[in-house]
Amino acid sequence: MSATLPLIIEPEQLAAQLERDELLLVDLSSPQNYASGHIPGAVHLPFQALLAGTPPAPGKLPGVDRLAQVLSAIGLRPEHHVVAFDDEGGGWAGRFLWTLEVIGHRHYSYLNGGMHAWRGAGLPLTTDAPQITPSEVTVNIDSAPIMEAEEILRHLDSPAFCIWDARSPQEYSGEKVVAMKGGHIPGAINCEWTRLMDPQRDLRIRTDARELLAALGIDDSKEIVTHCQSHHRSGFTWLVGKSLGLDIRAYPGSWSEWGNLPDTPVEQ
Repeated sequence: MSATLPLIIEPEQLAAQLERDELLLVDLSSPQNYASGHIPGAVHLPFQALLAGTPPAPGKLPGVDRLAQVLSAIGLRPEHHVVAFDDEGGGWAGRFLWTLEVIGHRHYSYLNGGMHAWRGAGLPLTTDAPQITPSEVTVNIDSAPIMEAEEILRHLDSPAFCIWDARSPQEYSGEKVVAMKGGHIPGAINCEWTRLMDPQRDLRIRTDARELLAALGIDDSKEIVTHCQSHHRSGFTWLVGKSLGLDIRAYPGSWSEWGNLPDTPVEQ
C-alpha cells in the first residue's frame, strides 16, 4: 500500500482510493468543520490530543500511555496507511504525521491542501460518523525525528546545522514576546510556515518550495531542525522538509521551552 501512495497525495488521487480497507483517514479540522462535512470514512482527531499541554512547553509529546490511548481510539493498526489532513493548510496534520514517525508508523500521506483542496475539487462530503473499532496500540518512541534543547545547544556553532524558525517575523525579531525571553535561537533562519502554502491553489504546498527555502539557506547540505512556539506550525514545516527529502527533525519544546529556560542564548 505504502508503495502506491506518495507522501503528498492530491485530492483526486485519494478520492480514487477511498474504498481501500487499509486506508485510515484522519481529520484534524475543528470539530465544527468536521461536523459540517468530512471525507467519507474519515475519523476526527482533536489536535489537543497530540500535545502534552503542560507548561512551560505544552507542545511536547504526551506520555506513551496517553499516546497509546489516543491512537487506539482512532483504531490505528500497523497495516494502516494513514492519510492526514486539516482545515488550516497542514499544521496539525503535519504534527500528527510527525507523531506517527516518532512511534515508527511510517506508512502515511498528507492530503495536499487538506479540506480546502478537497472542497475546492468538489469531492464528496458526508456528515455520517464512521464506525471505529478501537485497536490495541503499543507505543515505542524513536527519538530520531526529535531534537531537544541540549542537542541544539551542542550544534549551534556547526556550519552544517540549520534551525528553521517557522514563527512570524514579529516573534522571530523579538517584537512580539510570548515567553520569558523574546527573539530567536542564534543563527536561526526565519521562514513563516504560511509562506510554504499556495493561497491560489487551496493552500497546497508551493511548487517552488525547494527554491524558496534554498534561497534562505535551508537546503539538503544541512542538518535541519524546525520549531515554532509549540511545534504546531513546525508540524507543517517538518512535513514540507520531509517531502523535499531534507534531513529534518523537529524541536517539540520549541520557543515556549527555549524562551523560558534560564540559560539558553537568544538573538534579536
